[in-house]
Amino acid sequence: MDSEDDMHDANDVDSLEDDFYSGETAMDNDSDDEGGYAFIDNDSDDSDNTTSHHQLNYTILSEEDIQQHQEEDITRISTVLSLSRVSASILLRHYNWCVSKVHDAWFADEEKVRKTVGLLENPAVHYPNAKELTCGICFENYPRDRIHTTACGHPFCSSCWKGYISTSINDGPGCLMLRCPDPSCGAAVGQDMINLLVSDEDKEKYSRYLLRSYVEDNRKTKWCPAPGCDYAVDFLVGSGSYDVSCNCTYSFCWNCTEEAHRPVDCGTVAKWILKNSAESENMNWILANSKPCPKCKRPIEKNQGCMHITCTPPCKFEFCWLCLGSWSDHGERTGGFYACNRYETAKQEGAYDETEKRREMAKNSLERYTHYYERWATNQSVCIL
Repeated sequence: MDSEDDMHDANDVDSLEDDFYSGETAMDNDSDDEGGYAFIDNDSDDSDNTTSHHQLNYTILSEEDIQQHQEEDITRISTVLSLSRVSASILLRHYNWCVSKVHDAWFADEEKVRKTVGLLENPAVHYPNAKELTCGICFENYPRDRIHTTACGHPFCSSCWKGYISTSINDGPGCLMLRCPDPSCGAAVGQDMINLLVSDEDKEKYSRYLLRSYVEDNRKTKWCPAPGCDYAVDFLVGSGSYDVSCNCTYSFCWNCTEEAHRPVDCGTVAKWILKNSAESENMNWILANSKPCPKCKRPIEKNQGCMHITCTPPCKFEFCWLCLGSWSDHGERTGGFYACNRYETAKQEGAYDETEKRREMAKNSLERYTHYYERWATNQSVCIL
């Protein structure tokens, strides 16, 4: 049986691998709002008080509850700002369903908000006094009753509108921010236009996207991560403990949405999951053939081309492959696209020796990690049986 000294030694070596790829994001667990785990200073042993606190900490929402809350927010904005419910819905979606943000922005600069969101007060174009109008997409003439417009006044026929809206809905939740088909126009397309023109199937899809956006765009609510669960959780942000027990009996951490892991902090859980989700061979390959983005720490492989690297969205950080410095500081004076004088100079001075040493140690630690992981997995399976 392995001694405790061996285990601690393995952990020390493993931590080097984690340091290399996790950076400050994974290691800094002092902040309660980010990667850390907030605890409640509760000296009382009264279990009833603990239960009461958790009940005040969050609320489990069914689909009917979500729809009711959504309708209440739309009604509140519609009443206070004297807008139609469709316009109120567009406003709330833009501000992530935060009523206070809508109020603040609207009363600070109504004209700016209207322009940004696409709620025009006056049409940009006016109908000519004619029995027929020309569609702005297919350029065919149609009777006025087959032409539809949003607040901007740009005329399009029913068929073109249906195709435009249906394609947008089938492309995903982006249809909730639909705008006028005219390239120069930013007028919003509301649910009233969608209900008027598209099929029942597309209407249902749009309604589902709208309902889900109330949870997914709202920082105070999240879906329960359990497979097949339709409940959402309305959480009191900054209330202390992140433990949540859904009505489906699944318990999870609000902060990272992983299975409840108190008292272990979220950063440690994230690193453990990352370790367990990758095979040793894959990790060896990643360490040998990739480097972490200096900004988001995502591993990047360079298999061809110059030293100018652009990280994938949403990061999009541009950096030098050799020295990992910002590309904005590079150019002809630093060696151009295929060399880096800064890297060569720093390497001669020994600046990269420690980094390379840590990478090599991380590779060597994988074999020891596999040894201990197999033991952990065996214990897990015994506990389940």
